[in-house]
Amino acid sequence: MSVPVESVEATIRPPGSEGLGEGVSASVSESAGEVLRPHAEHAFAAELAALAAQDDRPRPVRWRLSPWAVATYLLGGTLPDGTVITPKYVGPRRIVEVAVTTLATDRALLLLGVPGTAKTWVSEHLAAAVSGDSTLLVQGTAGTPEEAIRYGWNYAQLLAHGPSRDALVPSPVMRAMAEGMTARVEELTRIPADVQDTLITILSEKVLPIPELGQEVQAVRGFNLIATANDRDRGVNELSSALRRRFNTVVLPLPESADAEVDIVSRRVDQIGRSLDLPAVPEGIDEIRRVVTVFRELRDGVTADGRTKLKSPSGTLSTAEAISVVTGGLALAAHFGDGILRASDVAAGILGAVVRDPAADRVIWQEYLEAVVRERDGWKDFYRACREVSA
Repeated sequence: MSVPVESVEATIRPPGSEGLGEGVSASVSESAGEVLRPHAEHAFAAELAALAAQDDRPRPVRWRLSPWAVATYLLGGTLPDGTVITPKYVGPRRIVEVAVTTLATDRALLLLGVPGTAKTWVSEHLAAAVSGDSTLLVQGTAGTPEEAIRYGWNYAQLLAHGPSRDALVPSPVMRAMAEGMTARVEELTRIPADVQDTLITILSEKVLPIPELGQEVQAVRGFNLIATANDRDRGVNELSSALRRRFNTVVLPLPESADAEVDIVSRRVDQIGRSLDLPAVPEGIDEIRRVVTVFRELRDGVTADGRTKLKSPSGTLSTAEAISVVTGGLALAAHFGDGILRASDVAAGILGAVVRDPAADRVIWQEYLEAVVRERDGWKDFYRACREVSA
């Protein structure tokens, strides 16, 4: 027996909650200045609205935008009326096009890459552009239970009245199936293998059985799922071949060039900084470039000019970590300096990112300081600041 979509939606939205979504949205919109990190659909509501107004291309069922407009939202561009869409992802256009096209089919999307390659960021913005809601999220951990993907129970109702639709607590995935929306599963390979396999029936048959009620929820058109996974987690809880076949895998690479990475770090730090009332990024662009250079050289195991081979530390030194280092440096400059990002503001953050293993990584860092940073023109202040915090 299938559960009608209306019945599941009634379960999701208890009686008396009509219009709740609109009220919550209005509340969030009105207090956007107070929210530390608004959801993508709220932070970029104006851009999404502008795209929707000028989007005359075919849209898949229940999509807010056409695939072309979703790709434009992620990659950025200028609309015919002059509206500027800021890029959310800086990388190969084809990767975004393949990811968006996958969501328009019956295949789920797996975003794979090393830590810090914007997998979560991309998945959030994809869901916001496609469904207008990025919050149907399952956060994967070693303790994620099966109920987080399927459904749970309101035990007070269960004990009082037995299994019923009123006692059912739908998961984000169940809600997405019933409403034809995009669900997200973060860190899929951190989830235990037996819980992962709960997705097989959902992705292959597009149905979620509820054996306690002798019913099932069938996915309506528009439903799909985006999962993310770190390829460094290989061997933790590897996906079964059966589950992997249900996904179209898109690998998000590290930024191709230093300029691209500097652009990514600058944009993201500027967004974070505005929410924290930190100094403007352009004042510290030189330090951002130095942070990115250090991270790229240690990550690649060779200096930018290719002349000196280096040992790589145990950490990932990802773009996300560079963003964190620069944001922390801006906070230091704002609260304990003159508001301008300097070498002394980022030195401690770089040390913390590089030296994860106190023994081996510290040696690698000291060798890099003496062999590369010390001899580099224009880096004397950076060398002194790093030596001071490394002592």
